[in-house]
Amino acid sequence: MKPTPVPTYALYGEESAHRPEFWVHCETIAARSSHYHWEIALHRHDSFFQILYIRTGSGDAIFADCTVALTPPCIVAMPPGVSHGYRFSRDVEGFVVTVVADRLRVTASLSEGRKGSLRQPGIVTLDGADAAYLDTTIQRIAEEFETRRGRSNDLLEAYLNAAVLLIVRLAAPDTDRNDADPKHARIEALQALIGAHFRDHLPAAAYARRLGLSPTHLNRIAKEVTGLTVHELIMARVLDEACRALVFTPASIRQVAEGLGFADAAYFSRCFRKKTGQRPGDYRCSERHKLGEEASVPISPGNR
Repeated sequence: MKPTPVPTYALYGEESAHRPEFWVHCETIAARSSHYHWEIALHRHDSFFQILYIRTGSGDAIFADCTVALTPPCIVAMPPGVSHGYRFSRDVEGFVVTVVADRLRVTASLSEGRKGSLRQPGIVTLDGADAAYLDTTIQRIAEEFETRRGRSNDLLEAYLNAAVLLIVRLAAPDTDRNDADPKHARIEALQALIGAHFRDHLPAAAYARRLGLSPTHLNRIAKEVTGLTVHELIMARVLDEACRALVFTPASIRQVAEGLGFADAAYFSRCFRKKTGQRPGDYRCSERHKLGEEASVPISPGNR
């Protein structure tokens, strides 16, 4: 006898995607599950990362081979492609946040199965500062979703990134963390050093020496963990700071270059253009135009 196939839903309980396009959806647990007698049958989402947050009440997470009791406050982090279902008590209070996995960098990495990412469901019982932070953040996600539904909302995206990063850190299986930690710890140390010294234009070998590694070994780790070489990480940090200064400060191009340790503003401009495809002044104008901030940070001729 063939096993019953597990349906693939756009959102749980919906078999088709005949809905307006969206990248994030948020609703209370009760809003959806009450229509299904507080029980969601086994299903999966191939394109979505989902956060289920139970504040009060109780429930069970149902998988193909087991059922796990959910004791609030708790969170279930559900990566794409996992068959699951739920049962809830009628007094349950909480939220379900569904994100199109490819829309956010942090959730896209989960669907791509990168090492150290959350590849299996993560169930975390919350306490202390983490519980308070996630409770506030998820409630703000719900509020932002309701007030800005259907419109671009950078604040909503920022809340989601922060919540997902913390949830994945709390929920990632120990085996994943143990495998990934030594290399990730070294890259975190490298990035901290880069943050402290990127204005000094130290070569990659200097960072390797400070970390007690050979340049070749450090480059290999950096490439494996981030996809970038050490030099590329340094330049990315310089570029991030250059972009921030160009958009959010009134400093001239020469002043930005000097602040980043460039003795020659023309050389800085060539490096910036090579990385971004734009001259610093053109980048400044275009980004401020997008932000609508031309009036708040005046642009003098020397700043272009």
